[in-house]
Amino acid sequence: MNSFRSQAKRLREQMAEDPHRPHYHFLPPSNWMNDPNGVIEWNGQYHLFYQHNPNHPFWDNMHWGHAVSDDLVHWVDLPIALTPSTSGADEAGCWSGCTVNNNGVPTILYTGVKGDFRLPHNQRICIATSTNDLVLWEKYTGNPVISHPPDGLNVTGFRDPYVWQEGQVWYMAIGSGIQDIGGAVLLYRSKDLYGWEYMHPLCVGDKHETSTLWTGSVWEVPQFFRLGDKYVLIVTVWDNDQTLYSAYFTGSYRDHHFIPEAVHKLDFGNQHFCAPHTMIDSQGLPIMWGWIGESRSNEAQQAAGWAGVMSLPRALSLRADGKLGVCPVQAVETLRGEHQRLTNINLTSTSSDFSIDMQGKTFEIVADIDPAKALYCGIKVRCSPNSEEETYIFYDAVRKRLGVDRRQSTILQDGEKSHDVHEGEFEVSPGETLCLRVFIDCSVIEVYANNSACITSRVYPSRSDSTRVGVFAQGQAR
Repeated sequence: MNSFRSQAKRLREQMAEDPHRPHYHFLPPSNWMNDPNGVIEWNGQYHLFYQHNPNHPFWDNMHWGHAVSDDLVHWVDLPIALTPSTSGADEAGCWSGCTVNNNGVPTILYTGVKGDFRLPHNQRICIATSTNDLVLWEKYTGNPVISHPPDGLNVTGFRDPYVWQEGQVWYMAIGSGIQDIGGAVLLYRSKDLYGWEYMHPLCVGDKHETSTLWTGSVWEVPQFFRLGDKYVLIVTVWDNDQTLYSAYFTGSYRDHHFIPEAVHKLDFGNQHFCAPHTMIDSQGLPIMWGWIGESRSNEAQQAAGWAGVMSLPRALSLRADGKLGVCPVQAVETLRGEHQRLTNINLTSTSSDFSIDMQGKTFEIVADIDPAKALYCGIKVRCSPNSEEETYIFYDAVRKRLGVDRRQSTILQDGEKSHDVHEGEFEVSPGETLCLRVFIDCSVIEVYANNSACITSRVYPSRSDSTRVGVFAQGQAR
Protein backbone atom coordinates (compact mmCIF):
# COMPACT_ATOMS: atom_id res chain seq x y z
CA MET A 1 0.00 0.00 0.00
CA ASN A 2 2.80 2.45 0.84
CA SER A 3 4.46 1.79 -2.51
CA PHE A 4 1.16 2.34 -4.33
CA ARG A 5 0.47 5.61 -2.54
CA SER A 6 3.99 6.89 -3.25
CA GLN A 7 3.58 6.14 -6.95
CA ALA A 8 0.12 7.75 -7.07
CA LYS A 9 1.47 10.87 -5.34
CA ARG A 10 4.39 11.06 -7.75
CA LEU A 11 2.09 10.81 -10.79
CA ARG A 12 -0.23 13.50 -9.45
CA GLU A 13 2.72 15.83 -8.86
CA GLN A 14 3.93 15.25 -12.42
CA MET A 15 0.51 16.18 -13.80
CA ALA A 16 -0.10 19.16 -11.50
CA GLU A 17 1.25 21.82 -13.87
CA ASP A 18 -1.16 20.92 -16.67
CA PRO A 19 -3.31 24.08 -17.06
CA HIS A 20 -6.37 22.02 -18.09
CA ARG A 21 -6.19 19.42 -15.33
CA PRO A 22 -8.93 19.95 -12.68
CA HIS A 23 -7.99 20.54 -9.04
CA TYR A 24 -11.11 19.69 -7.03
CA HIS A 25 -12.93 17.26 -9.31
CA PHE A 26 -11.76 13.69 -8.82
CA LEU A 27 -9.69 11.97 -11.49
CA PRO A 28 -7.03 9.22 -11.34
CA PRO A 29 -3.34 10.03 -10.91
CA SER A 30 -2.89 9.51 -14.68
CA ASN A 31 -4.26 7.87 -17.82
CA TRP A 32 -7.88 7.12 -18.75
CA MET A 33 -11.07 7.19 -16.68
CA ASN A 34 -14.70 6.85 -17.72
CA ASP A 35 -17.87 5.54 -15.96
CA PRO A 36 -18.30 5.83 -12.18
CA ASN A 37 -18.98 2.34 -10.81
CA GLY A 38 -20.21 0.75 -7.63
CA VAL A 39 -20.17 3.77 -5.31
CA ILE A 40 -21.06 2.61 -1.80
CA GLU A 41 -21.04 3.97 1.75
CA TRP A 42 -19.23 1.47 3.96
CA ASN A 43 -18.29 1.88 7.62
CA GLY A 44 -18.66 5.64 7.43
CA GLN A 45 -16.57 6.06 4.27
CA TYR A 46 -17.49 6.49 0.62
CA HIS A 47 -15.90 4.15 -1.89
CA LEU A 48 -15.81 5.29 -5.51
CA PHE A 49 -14.93 2.82 -8.25
CA TYR A 50 -14.52 3.80 -11.87
CA GLN A 51 -13.67 2.48 -15.32
CA HIS A 52 -9.94 2.87 -15.79
CA ASN A 53 -7.18 2.12 -18.27
CA PRO A 54 -4.11 2.27 -16.00
CA ASN A 55 -1.62 2.18 -18.89
CA HIS A 56 -2.79 4.73 -21.46
CA PRO A 57 -4.93 7.92 -21.71
CA PHE A 58 -7.47 6.30 -24.04
CA TRP A 59 -10.36 3.84 -23.77
CA ASP A 60 -9.06 0.25 -23.65
CA ASN A 61 -8.21 -2.56 -21.22
CA MET A 62 -10.97 -1.76 -18.71
CA HIS A 63 -10.13 -2.10 -14.99
CA TRP A 64 -11.96 -0.89 -11.88
CA GLY A 65 -10.05 2.00 -10.32
CA HIS A 66 -10.76 2.80 -6.66
CA ALA A 67 -10.72 5.79 -4.30
CA VAL A 68 -12.10 6.44 -0.81
CA SER A 69 -13.38 9.56 0.96
CA ASP A 70 -14.62 10.60 4.38
CA ASP A 71 -16.63 13.55 3.06
CA LEU A 72 -17.45 13.02 -0.66
CA VAL A 73 -15.05 15.75 -1.83
CA HIS A 74 -11.54 14.80 -0.64
CA TRP A 75 -10.43 11.47 -2.13
CA VAL A 76 -7.55 9.08 -1.44
CA ASP A 77 -6.33 6.73 -4.17
CA LEU A 78 -6.55 3.00 -3.48
CA PRO A 79 -5.14 0.10 -5.53
CA ILE A 80 -7.06 -1.11 -8.57
CA ALA A 81 -9.99 -3.26 -7.45
CA LEU A 82 -10.63 -5.39 -10.56
CA THR A 83 -8.21 -6.41 -13.30
CA PRO A 84 -9.14 -8.45 -16.40
CA SER A 85 -8.23 -12.11 -16.11
CA THR A 86 -5.73 -13.67 -18.48
CA SER A 87 -8.52 -15.99 -19.62
CA GLY A 88 -12.16 -16.52 -18.79
CA ALA A 89 -15.30 -14.45 -18.45
CA ASP A 90 -13.64 -11.02 -18.23
CA GLU A 91 -10.46 -11.44 -20.25
CA ALA A 92 -11.46 -8.54 -22.55
CA GLY A 93 -12.29 -6.17 -19.70
CA CYS A 94 -14.04 -5.56 -16.38
CA TRP A 95 -16.86 -3.22 -17.37
CA SER A 96 -19.43 -1.23 -15.43
CA GLY A 97 -21.59 -2.48 -12.58
CA CYS A 98 -22.50 -1.85 -8.95
CA THR A 99 -21.55 -2.71 -5.37
CA VAL A 100 -23.96 -4.02 -2.71
CA ASN A 101 -23.87 -5.11 0.92
CA ASN A 102 -24.76 -8.81 0.93
CA ASN A 103 -25.34 -9.53 4.62
CA GLY A 104 -22.07 -7.85 5.57
CA VAL A 105 -20.10 -9.00 2.53
CA PRO A 106 -19.17 -6.21 0.09
CA THR A 107 -20.04 -7.59 -3.34
CA ILE A 108 -19.35 -6.19 -6.80
CA LEU A 109 -21.51 -7.22 -9.74
CA TYR A 110 -19.90 -6.16 -12.99
CA THR A 111 -19.85 -6.75 -16.73
CA GLY A 112 -17.19 -9.18 -17.89
CA VAL A 113 -16.34 -9.25 -21.58
CA LYS A 114 -14.87 -12.18 -23.48
CA GLY A 115 -14.11 -11.59 -27.15
CA ASP A 116 -15.43 -8.69 -29.22
CA PHE A 117 -16.98 -6.22 -26.73
CA ARG A 118 -19.47 -4.98 -29.34
CA LEU A 119 -21.37 -8.27 -29.40
CA PRO A 120 -24.05 -8.64 -26.69
CA HIS A 121 -23.39 -12.40 -26.34
CA ASN A 122 -19.81 -11.60 -25.31
CA GLN A 123 -21.07 -9.45 -22.41
CA ARG A 124 -21.86 -11.34 -19.21
CA ILE A 125 -22.43 -10.66 -15.51
CA CYS A 126 -19.71 -11.51 -12.99
CA ILE A 127 -19.22 -11.24 -9.22
CA ALA A 128 -16.34 -10.37 -6.88
CA THR A 129 -16.30 -10.07 -3.08
CA SER A 130 -14.06 -8.42 -0.50
CA THR A 131 -13.32 -8.28 3.17
CA ASN A 132 -14.27 -5.33 5.34
CA ASP A 133 -11.67 -2.88 3.97
CA LEU A 134 -12.85 -3.19 0.33
CA VAL A 135 -9.22 -3.08 -0.88
CA LEU A 136 -8.61 -6.67 -2.00
CA TRP A 137 -11.26 -8.32 -4.17
CA GLU A 138 -11.68 -11.98 -5.06
CA LYS A 139 -13.55 -13.00 -8.19
CA TYR A 140 -16.10 -15.79 -7.96
CA THR A 141 -14.64 -18.98 -9.43
CA GLY A 142 -17.99 -19.79 -11.02
CA ASN A 143 -18.13 -16.58 -13.08
CA PRO A 144 -20.13 -15.59 -15.00
CA VAL A 145 -23.32 -15.78 -12.94
CA ILE A 146 -25.31 -14.76 -16.04
CA SER A 147 -23.61 -16.07 -19.17
CA HIS A 148 -25.80 -14.75 -21.97
CA PRO A 149 -28.90 -12.68 -22.76
CA PRO A 150 -32.34 -14.29 -22.42
CA ASP A 151 -33.08 -16.96 -25.01
CA GLY A 152 -35.36 -15.84 -27.81
CA LEU A 153 -34.68 -12.13 -27.26
CA ASN A 154 -32.71 -10.35 -30.00
CA VAL A 155 -30.84 -7.79 -27.90
CA THR A 156 -28.55 -4.97 -28.96
CA GLY A 157 -26.65 -4.84 -25.64
CA PHE A 158 -26.32 -6.75 -22.36
CA ARG A 159 -24.31 -4.95 -19.72
CA ASP A 160 -24.01 -2.69 -16.63
CA PRO A 161 -25.92 -4.48 -13.83
CA TYR A 162 -27.69 -2.41 -11.17
CA VAL A 163 -28.88 -4.42 -8.16
CA TRP A 164 -31.31 -3.72 -5.30
CA GLN A 165 -33.17 -5.76 -2.69
CA GLU A 166 -36.90 -6.10 -2.00
CA GLY A 167 -37.43 -8.09 1.16
CA GLN A 168 -35.25 -11.18 0.86
CA VAL A 169 -35.09 -11.11 -2.93
CA TRP A 170 -32.43 -9.40 -5.04
CA TYR A 171 -33.35 -7.75 -8.34
CA MET A 172 -31.02 -6.81 -11.17
CA ALA A 173 -31.56 -4.31 -13.98
CA ILE A 174 -29.35 -4.87 -17.03
CA GLY A 175 -28.80 -2.27 -19.73
CA SER A 176 -29.95 -3.55 -23.09
CA GLY A 177 -32.03 -2.92 -26.18
CA ILE A 178 -34.31 -4.98 -28.39
CA GLN A 179 -33.55 -5.10 -32.08
CA ASP A 180 -35.81 -2.86 -34.20
CA ILE A 181 -37.74 -1.74 -31.09
CA GLY A 182 -35.51 0.40 -28.87
CA GLY A 183 -33.52 0.68 -25.67
CA ALA A 184 -34.55 -1.61 -22.83
CA VAL A 185 -33.77 -2.60 -19.25
CA LEU A 186 -34.03 -6.32 -18.52
CA LEU A 187 -35.09 -7.53 -15.07
CA TYR A 188 -33.67 -10.55 -13.20
CA ARG A 189 -34.17 -11.87 -9.66
CA SER A 190 -32.16 -13.99 -7.25
CA LYS A 191 -32.19 -15.21 -3.66
CA ASP A 192 -28.42 -15.17 -3.22
CA LEU A 193 -26.83 -13.00 -5.97
CA TYR A 194 -25.36 -16.09 -7.64
CA GLY A 195 -28.32 -17.87 -9.21
CA TRP A 196 -30.38 -15.54 -11.41
CA GLU A 197 -33.74 -15.96 -13.12
CA TYR A 198 -34.82 -13.77 -16.02
CA MET A 199 -38.25 -12.24 -15.47
CA HIS A 200 -39.10 -9.76 -18.25
CA PRO A 201 -38.14 -6.28 -19.46
CA LEU A 202 -38.44 -3.73 -16.67
CA CYS A 203 -39.03 -1.05 -19.32
CA VAL A 204 -38.74 -0.79 -23.10
CA GLY A 205 -38.30 2.37 -25.18
CA ASP A 206 -39.28 3.14 -28.74
CA LYS A 207 -36.47 4.02 -31.14
CA HIS A 208 -39.05 5.33 -33.60
CA GLU A 209 -40.69 7.75 -31.15
CA THR A 210 -40.32 11.37 -32.23
CA SER A 211 -42.95 13.17 -30.15
CA THR A 212 -40.90 13.01 -26.95
CA LEU A 213 -37.18 12.83 -26.14
CA TRP A 214 -35.67 10.25 -28.48
CA THR A 215 -34.13 7.37 -26.52
CA GLY A 216 -32.10 5.42 -29.05
CA SER A 217 -31.43 1.71 -29.57
CA VAL A 218 -29.51 0.77 -26.40
CA TRP A 219 -29.84 1.87 -22.78
CA GLU A 220 -26.59 1.72 -20.84
CA VAL A 221 -25.85 1.90 -17.11
CA PRO A 222 -29.44 1.76 -15.79
CA GLN A 223 -30.15 3.16 -12.31
CA PHE A 224 -33.53 2.45 -10.68
CA PHE A 225 -34.78 3.69 -7.32
CA ARG A 226 -37.72 5.16 -5.45
CA LEU A 227 -37.80 8.88 -4.78
CA GLY A 228 -40.75 10.28 -2.86
CA ASP A 229 -43.92 8.84 -4.31
CA LYS A 230 -42.34 8.15 -7.71
CA TYR A 231 -39.80 5.75 -9.17
CA VAL A 232 -36.88 6.99 -11.23
CA LEU A 233 -35.12 5.17 -14.06
CA ILE A 234 -31.88 6.74 -15.31
CA VAL A 235 -30.26 5.49 -18.52
CA THR A 236 -27.54 6.57 -20.89
CA VAL A 237 -28.87 6.65 -24.43
CA TRP A 238 -26.63 4.91 -26.94
CA ASP A 239 -27.06 4.57 -30.69
CA ASN A 240 -24.86 3.79 -33.70
CA ASP A 241 -21.91 2.93 -31.45
CA GLN A 242 -21.88 6.25 -29.63
CA THR A 243 -23.21 7.73 -26.41
CA LEU A 244 -25.71 10.53 -27.00
CA TYR A 245 -26.86 11.75 -23.58
CA SER A 246 -28.26 10.62 -20.24
CA ALA A 247 -32.00 10.66 -19.63
CA TYR A 248 -34.31 9.99 -16.71
CA PHE A 249 -37.85 8.69 -16.57
CA THR A 250 -40.23 9.23 -13.67
CA GLY A 251 -43.20 6.95 -13.19
CA SER A 252 -44.71 4.10 -11.20
CA TYR A 253 -43.59 0.54 -10.41
CA ARG A 254 -46.21 -2.21 -10.35
CA ASP A 255 -45.86 -5.98 -10.56
CA HIS A 256 -42.15 -5.50 -11.24
CA HIS A 257 -42.82 -3.36 -14.30
CA PHE A 258 -41.80 0.29 -14.53
CA ILE A 259 -44.45 2.48 -16.17
CA PRO A 260 -42.84 5.75 -17.32
CA GLU A 261 -44.89 8.94 -17.16
CA ALA A 262 -42.31 11.52 -18.30
CA VAL A 263 -38.78 11.59 -19.72
CA HIS A 264 -36.21 14.39 -19.56
CA LYS A 265 -32.55 14.98 -20.26
CA LEU A 266 -30.46 14.65 -17.14
CA ASP A 267 -27.81 17.15 -18.24
CA PHE A 268 -27.77 19.51 -21.23
CA GLY A 269 -24.06 18.81 -21.73
CA ASN A 270 -24.94 15.57 -23.55
CA GLN A 271 -21.74 13.48 -23.86
CA HIS A 272 -20.05 15.59 -21.19
CA PHE A 273 -22.16 13.98 -18.47
CA CYS A 274 -22.26 10.26 -19.20
CA ALA A 275 -23.00 6.97 -17.47
CA PRO A 276 -24.40 8.49 -14.24
CA HIS A 277 -24.21 6.23 -11.21
CA THR A 278 -26.27 6.67 -8.05
CA MET A 279 -25.65 5.65 -4.47
CA ILE A 280 -28.36 5.57 -1.81
CA ASP A 281 -26.65 6.94 1.30
CA SER A 282 -27.22 5.99 4.91
CA GLN A 283 -30.04 8.55 5.11
CA GLY A 284 -31.83 6.94 2.16
CA LEU A 285 -31.03 9.81 -0.21
CA PRO A 286 -29.71 9.31 -3.74
CA ILE A 287 -26.36 10.85 -4.67
CA MET A 288 -25.23 10.81 -8.28
CA TRP A 289 -21.90 11.02 -10.11
CA GLY A 290 -21.25 11.19 -13.85
CA TRP A 291 -18.27 10.83 -16.14
CA ILE A 292 -17.15 14.14 -17.67
CA GLY A 293 -15.57 13.31 -21.02
CA GLU A 294 -13.03 15.29 -23.02
CA SER A 295 -13.62 17.72 -25.92
CA ARG A 296 -10.11 17.71 -27.29
CA SER A 297 -8.33 15.57 -29.84
CA ASN A 298 -6.91 12.14 -29.10
CA GLU A 299 -3.47 13.59 -29.81
CA ALA A 300 -3.97 16.23 -27.13
CA GLN A 301 -5.08 13.58 -24.62
CA GLN A 302 -2.04 11.45 -25.41
CA ALA A 303 0.25 14.43 -24.93
CA ALA A 304 -1.41 15.31 -21.61
CA GLY A 305 -1.19 11.74 -20.28
CA TRP A 306 -4.69 11.75 -18.80
CA ALA A 307 -8.34 11.86 -19.89
CA GLY A 308 -11.70 11.84 -18.11
CA VAL A 309 -12.98 13.54 -14.95
CA MET A 310 -15.62 12.70 -12.36
CA SER A 311 -18.43 15.18 -11.78
CA LEU A 312 -19.09 16.67 -8.38
CA PRO A 313 -21.48 14.49 -6.36
CA ARG A 314 -25.07 15.62 -6.97
CA ALA A 315 -27.96 15.30 -4.52
CA LEU A 316 -31.25 14.28 -6.13
CA SER A 317 -34.76 15.17 -5.02
CA LEU A 318 -38.27 15.12 -6.48
CA ARG A 319 -39.75 18.51 -7.34
CA ALA A 320 -43.41 19.45 -7.12
CA ASP A 321 -43.57 19.53 -10.93
CA GLY A 322 -42.48 15.88 -11.08
CA LYS A 323 -38.99 16.63 -12.37
CA LEU A 324 -35.74 15.80 -10.63
CA GLY A 325 -34.20 18.42 -8.41
CA VAL A 326 -30.41 18.44 -8.73
CA CYS A 327 -27.81 20.31 -6.70
CA PRO A 328 -24.25 19.70 -5.47
CA VAL A 329 -24.04 17.90 -2.14
CA GLN A 330 -23.59 20.29 0.77
CA ALA A 331 -20.08 18.97 1.45
CA VAL A 332 -18.88 20.77 -1.68
CA GLU A 333 -19.16 24.04 0.25
CA THR A 334 -16.21 22.98 2.43
CA LEU A 335 -13.98 23.61 -0.60
CA ARG A 336 -14.75 27.33 -0.52
CA GLY A 337 -11.93 29.75 0.22
CA GLU A 338 -11.71 33.52 -0.28
CA HIS A 339 -15.10 35.09 -0.90
CA GLN A 340 -16.10 38.15 -2.92
CA ARG A 341 -19.60 39.63 -3.08
CA LEU A 342 -21.09 42.09 -5.54
CA THR A 343 -24.68 43.33 -5.53
CA ASN A 344 -26.99 45.51 -7.63
CA ILE A 345 -25.16 45.21 -10.94
CA ASN A 346 -27.47 46.90 -13.44
CA LEU A 347 -27.02 46.24 -17.14
CA THR A 348 -28.83 48.10 -19.90
CA SER A 349 -28.90 47.87 -23.66
CA THR A 350 -26.15 50.51 -23.73
CA SER A 351 -23.94 48.79 -21.12
CA SER A 352 -24.27 45.14 -21.99
CA ASP A 353 -21.12 43.84 -20.29
CA PHE A 354 -19.68 44.22 -16.80
CA SER A 355 -16.27 42.85 -15.90
CA ILE A 356 -16.00 41.52 -12.35
CA ASP A 357 -12.79 42.24 -10.48
CA MET A 358 -11.80 38.63 -9.93
CA GLN A 359 -9.67 36.10 -11.76
CA GLY A 360 -8.98 32.42 -11.47
CA LYS A 361 -9.19 28.95 -12.94
CA THR A 362 -10.79 27.24 -9.93
CA PHE A 363 -13.78 28.87 -8.29
CA GLU A 364 -17.51 28.75 -7.63
CA ILE A 365 -19.96 31.46 -8.65
CA VAL A 366 -23.34 31.85 -7.00
CA ALA A 367 -25.35 34.33 -9.06
CA ASP A 368 -28.90 35.56 -8.65
CA ILE A 369 -29.93 37.15 -11.96
CA ASP A 370 -33.15 38.98 -12.71
CA PRO A 371 -33.62 38.71 -16.48
CA ALA A 372 -36.09 41.62 -16.37
CA LYS A 373 -36.58 42.63 -20.00
CA ALA A 374 -33.28 41.29 -21.34
CA LEU A 375 -33.53 38.89 -24.25
CA TYR A 376 -30.19 37.24 -23.54
CA CYS A 377 -28.16 37.38 -20.34
CA GLY A 378 -25.76 35.45 -18.14
CA ILE A 379 -22.14 35.05 -17.06
CA LYS A 380 -18.88 35.00 -19.00
CA VAL A 381 -15.99 32.85 -17.69
CA ARG A 382 -12.43 32.00 -18.69
CA CYS A 383 -12.19 35.35 -20.50
CA SER A 384 -8.98 36.85 -21.86
CA PRO A 385 -8.43 40.60 -21.40
CA ASN A 386 -9.31 41.40 -25.01
CA SER A 387 -12.21 38.91 -25.19
CA GLU A 388 -10.30 36.82 -27.73
CA GLU A 389 -11.22 33.81 -25.60
CA GLU A 390 -14.38 33.62 -23.49
CA THR A 391 -17.18 31.20 -22.66
CA TYR A 392 -20.81 32.30 -22.23
CA ILE A 393 -23.21 30.74 -19.73
CA PHE A 394 -26.48 32.14 -20.99
CA TYR A 395 -30.23 32.30 -20.64
CA ASP A 396 -32.15 33.01 -23.85
CA ALA A 397 -35.55 34.40 -22.88
CA VAL A 398 -36.89 34.33 -26.43
CA ARG A 399 -36.14 30.68 -27.13
CA LYS A 400 -36.43 29.71 -23.43
CA ARG A 401 -33.06 27.98 -23.46
CA LEU A 402 -30.22 27.64 -20.96
CA GLY A 403 -26.79 26.95 -22.39
CA VAL A 404 -23.01 27.10 -22.50
CA ASP A 405 -21.60 28.75 -25.63
CA ARG A 406 -18.07 27.50 -26.34
CA ARG A 407 -17.61 29.03 -29.79
CA GLN A 408 -15.01 31.48 -28.44
CA SER A 409 -13.68 29.35 -25.60
CA THR A 410 -10.31 28.84 -27.31
CA ILE A 411 -8.45 30.14 -30.33
CA LEU A 412 -6.98 26.70 -30.92
CA GLN A 413 -8.35 25.01 -34.03
CA ASP A 414 -6.16 21.98 -34.64
CA GLY A 415 -8.27 18.94 -33.77
CA GLU A 416 -10.40 20.98 -31.36
CA LYS A 417 -13.95 19.73 -30.76
CA SER A 418 -15.13 22.40 -28.35
CA HIS A 419 -16.42 25.14 -30.67
CA ASP A 420 -20.15 24.61 -30.19
CA VAL A 421 -23.12 25.33 -27.94
CA HIS A 422 -24.66 23.07 -25.30
CA GLU A 423 -28.21 24.05 -24.43
CA GLY A 424 -31.59 22.76 -23.34
CA GLU A 425 -35.16 23.84 -22.74
CA PHE A 426 -35.45 25.99 -19.62
CA GLU A 427 -37.84 28.77 -18.66
CA VAL A 428 -37.59 31.48 -16.03
CA SER A 429 -41.18 32.32 -15.12
CA PRO A 430 -42.33 35.95 -14.81
CA GLY A 431 -41.24 37.33 -11.44
CA GLU A 432 -38.73 34.51 -10.96
CA THR A 433 -34.96 35.00 -10.89
CA LEU A 434 -32.30 32.83 -12.50
CA CYS A 435 -30.26 31.30 -9.70
CA LEU A 436 -26.98 29.89 -11.01
CA ARG A 437 -24.24 27.92 -9.28
CA VAL A 438 -21.27 27.66 -11.59
CA PHE A 439 -18.21 25.56 -10.82
CA ILE A 440 -15.07 26.33 -12.83
CA ASP A 441 -12.21 23.87 -12.40
CA CYS A 442 -9.63 24.60 -15.10
CA SER A 443 -11.16 22.82 -18.12
CA VAL A 444 -14.37 21.69 -16.37
CA ILE A 445 -17.57 23.74 -16.19
CA GLU A 446 -20.56 22.54 -14.16
CA VAL A 447 -23.67 24.74 -14.16
CA TYR A 448 -26.70 24.27 -11.88
CA ALA A 449 -29.77 26.41 -12.55
CA ASN A 450 -32.62 26.87 -10.05
CA ASN A 451 -31.87 23.38 -8.66
CA SER A 452 -33.63 21.92 -11.68
CA ALA A 453 -31.27 21.91 -14.66
CA CYS A 454 -27.59 21.13 -15.22
CA ILE A 455 -25.06 21.68 -17.96
CA THR A 456 -21.64 20.04 -17.84
CA SER A 457 -19.00 21.13 -20.33
CA ARG A 458 -15.28 21.37 -21.07
CA VAL A 459 -13.19 24.30 -22.31
CA TYR A 460 -9.47 24.49 -23.13
CA PRO A 461 -8.36 28.13 -23.36
CA SER A 462 -4.93 28.52 -24.92
CA ARG A 463 -4.05 31.78 -23.19
CA SER A 464 -2.77 31.69 -19.63
CA ASP A 465 -4.56 34.99 -18.92
CA SER A 466 -8.01 33.67 -19.89
CA THR A 467 -9.06 33.81 -16.26
CA ARG A 468 -11.48 36.73 -16.04
CA VAL A 469 -15.19 36.76 -15.23
CA GLY A 470 -18.02 39.02 -16.33
CA VAL A 471 -21.77 39.34 -16.62
CA PHE A 472 -23.73 40.41 -19.67
CA ALA A 473 -27.17 41.30 -20.99
CA GLN A 474 -28.19 41.82 -24.60
CA GLY A 475 -31.36 43.06 -26.26
CA GLN A 476 -34.45 44.48 -24.68
CA ALA A 477 -38.02 43.20 -24.85
CA ARG A 478 -40.59 45.74 -25.95
